Amino acid sequence: MTSTVDIHSMTRRFGRSTAIDDISLTVAGGSICGLLGRNGAGKTTIMSIIAGQDRPTSGSVEVFGERPFENESILSKISFVRDNQRYPDNYRLHHVLRIAPDFAPEWSDDVAGELADEFRIPTQTPIKKFSRGQLSSVAIVLGLASRAPVTLFDEPYLGLDVTARVRFHDTLLRDYAIHPRTVLLSTHLIEESEALFDRVVIVDRGRIRVDSDSEHTGQLAFTLSGPSDAIDRLSAKRTILHSRSVSGLKSVTIQGLADADTSAEAVRLGARIAPATLPELVAAFGADTPETRDIKKGAVA
Repeated sequence: MTSTVDIHSMTRRFGRSTAIDDISLTVAGGSICGLLGRNGAGKTTIMSIIAGQDRPTSGSVEVFGERPFENESILSKISFVRDNQRYPDNYRLHHVLRIAPDFAPEWSDDVAGELADEFRIPTQTPIKKFSRGQLSSVAIVLGLASRAPVTLFDEPYLGLDVTARVRFHDTLLRDYAIHPRTVLLSTHLIEESEALFDRVVIVDRGRIRVDSDSEHTGQLAFTLSGPSDAIDRLSAKRTILHSRSVSGLKSVTIQGLADADTSAEAVRLGARIAPATLPELVAAFGADTPETRDIKKGAVA
């Protein structure tokens, strides 16, 4: 499938701080990609550069084969939904919905109206007085109704109740089926969102730690839990991504697949063994350990 976003050896520094550290990433057209990681991992910076709101210190990013920064034809194809979007003080919902189509050639009034009703967004209250959840609702309306060929959602769920989050998922999938697009979604509510993803990218300390098809993430690591001495024996000479202990019990996340001998030995020693879940992977690669700091993208892609 043809790529939509191509990032090559991209670094972004802010003074002495390195937010993005020499990453390369290709996102295929029509992909719904989960961009995951801890706060401060670099996710928002990546999205800002893709959206043309920032540019790299070195390296390059291309969207539809062109650099997006100050490129009007490309920017018209991108919708970037931030968690801290600002609006003029006097703006109400109708002001936003009236001006948004000027920046979104594929805008759908039907989608915007449907979502505004379902999210119960106030129509007479100034947006500056909205709750956190109401602000998130407005941002989601703008992102989905834009039908932009590249849509970036940065923590769209903040303050939303479970009903609103389910509605967001349902509308995204339904409208995506009619109007396919490339979606990058950054969220900490991983368990709720992972069914959306066909691709998973985990970022930590400005570097890509995992880049995998979602169906293969279960093969990247496994967990062992049980008595500490048994876990120490089973995990010896393996790459431990994350470890925690309490009252003689221990749980570790180990890179790679568990072979048949390890599985049999785990049963014999009274340990539980299972593929690592996606939240466990994100937690493991965000852990501050020498092992996770040293692992390169190529080891787990």
